Amino acid sequence: MRTAFIEQLLVEARRNTRIFLVVGDLGYSVVEPFAAEFPDRFLNAGVAEQNMTGVAAGLASEGYHVFTYSIGNFPTLRCLEQIRNDVCYHRLPVTVVAVGAGMSYGNQGYSHHCVQDIACLRGLPFMTILSPADPGEARTCVRWLSENPSPSYLRIGKAGEPVVHGCEASFAGPCKIVDQSGDVAIVGTGPVLAEAVAASAQLREAGVPVDVFSLTRLSPAEAIDVGVLREYRRVVTLEEHVAAGGVGEMLRSLLGGHRDLRSLCVPQSLCMESGSQAALRRIGGLDAAAIVRTVNDVI
Repeated sequence: MRTAFIEQLLVEARRNTRIFLVVGDLGYSVVEPFAAEFPDRFLNAGVAEQNMTGVAAGLASEGYHVFTYSIGNFPTLRCLEQIRNDVCYHRLPVTVVAVGAGMSYGNQGYSHHCVQDIACLRGLPFMTILSPADPGEARTCVRWLSENPSPSYLRIGKAGEPVVHGCEASFAGPCKIVDQSGDVAIVGTGPVLAEAVAASAQLREAGVPVDVFSLTRLSPAEAIDVGVLREYRRVVTLEEHVAAGGVGEMLRSLLGGHRDLRSLCVPQSLCMESGSQAALRRIGGLDAAAIVRTVNDVI
């Protein structure tokens, strides 16, 4: 996904001379093409994410659309105050990019689990949050962000994520990517959506049709139309994020309390675990097998 991000950012930077990239002393083997082609619009701010965000806000105040880039929690939780006061308060066109959303860096432990980011940033004013599920959605998100400069957050996977679907990412509401004419909808966000697609195939073989939706835009809530989900008797949400402030909580609010809605999310106990992303999904009940069990339970 990070390769898709930088390739599309290069495309947008060739069209838009106001795009600027600031990194926190990482992204090597990824950001070099941008630095080589646009040396006057690239800056390595060093291991100083809070300063990186302040610098980005200053550049944005002079007319640039600045993308900041770092891994996991470092461009978000570490500099939440700067995003709040420097970027959102002044409604500046700064896009915060976190590579390694969810538990992509799970082997490095809880310090690198990016699982509270949505909750923290959803509460900020004027903030748009985009959470693409695969490289194709990531490219569409970068293109959309370039066309709609504003305080924004793009959370992407680390590397090697599969192409989940061939649909265009939707910024108006959930996008149906698996249609089996079922009465259960699985709504996922981010790369973990691949587990939902795998689960839907297993359920279809067992005679249980389910529809799968990708929810790419997570904020502002008033811009998200979830009307299509009202057609379903049951909804299962899937996110590599804690329950508080996440997609399940948001959809429960938007759909109303009468909806039979189950949430699959990161349990608190997972903060004590380290391991590969696949292992942590299995332990946390976020893999295809857990989704199949949940759907069978709700029906």
